Amino acid sequence: MAGLTRYDNSDKVIDTQKIVTSTWSDNTNDVSGFLDFTSSIATAADITSSAAFYREVYNDADKTETQFAIAYGHKKGSGSKDFTNSAGGFGNSATKVIYNQYRQLVYGDEASDFSFDGTTPDDIFVININRARYKHNLKPGSLELILSRSVGSAISATEGNIKLTDDSVTKLGAATITNAGRQFNLVSGSLGTMQGSTLSQTTSGSYGYFYPDSGFIILNAGALSASLNTSRSLGPHVINDNINQFLLSIRNGGSFIVDSEEKVTSQYFFTRAKNNEYNYTTNPSFIDTNGNLNYTSMVDNPKTFITTIGLYNDSNDLVAVAKVSQPISKDFSKEALMRVKLDY
Repeated sequence: MAGLTRYDNSDKVIDTQKIVTSTWSDNTNDVSGFLDFTSSIATAADITSSAAFYREVYNDADKTETQFAIAYGHKKGSGSKDFTNSAGGFGNSATKVIYNQYRQLVYGDEASDFSFDGTTPDDIFVININRARYKHNLKPGSLELILSRSVGSAISATEGNIKLTDDSVTKLGAATITNAGRQFNLVSGSLGTMQGSTLSQTTSGSYGYFYPDSGFIILNAGALSASLNTSRSLGPHVINDNINQFLLSIRNGGSFIVDSEEKVTSQYFFTRAKNNEYNYTTNPSFIDTNGNLNYTSMVDNPKTFITTIGLYNDSNDLVAVAKVSQPISKDFSKEALMRVKLDY
């Protein structure tokens, strides 16, 4: 007769594995193809609209799936129009909001400034990976971002490249812990290994930071300009064109690789049906109205087939069901051992 058998501790095993997949849609690492499909560019009339703060990058012209967003932040509000022209509104702009937002995320306040290997610039670029693109976190050591100089609005004209990665491999996984989780340095190199022996490749400081647990990258705007020989649009009354120029640098580089990492915990239940167990059935079709067996062969030589395993809690509530790939024959001369895998 069917019944319930309690699992012993030796019947249960827990295993945790990390699953790594590409972050971008369609499992592609070449971003040059979908960087043409972006949200609207800021215009002179855009002071408080989203276009003044950031631009989203999509993987297709229909804009169905956002891949990441790009923003530019300035501590003093330079690089975009002030929200108002009144004396109290000077310096209060979209770029100042962005700078304050990310130092709040990293440091927990709006008094701390971003410092890159001893250099404290006024402005930063931000790449924020869309939350739907990764699982638990981005994988340290998988980041590879190539930036190439854009000349004016010509996206085909390039001059020099910077190949950036995080330094998680160089630092053997050691990271600075912030309010945004782990913080790794953004360095010249590939696959988590820094090229050279110093963080700063220019007099403007290091290139920035990588926050795999929160899914964003902070870049030192001064160091990028020095390496790519470019300039930023600054001042209190300019359109925030820095976002577009940075987007062109990413597109011209043609490669933005970063993997997604997910921890999957599996619990295995080794389910044993001993020779004297589960040889009968409670299926009502096996008995007549008087309670007699319809199949006399089940009296002396019962035979059943195991098709389903149910997992119950201590209150006898069914909480999970496992199906076997094919029915398993069971009688008094056979024992069965089945492994049930529960992922969460």
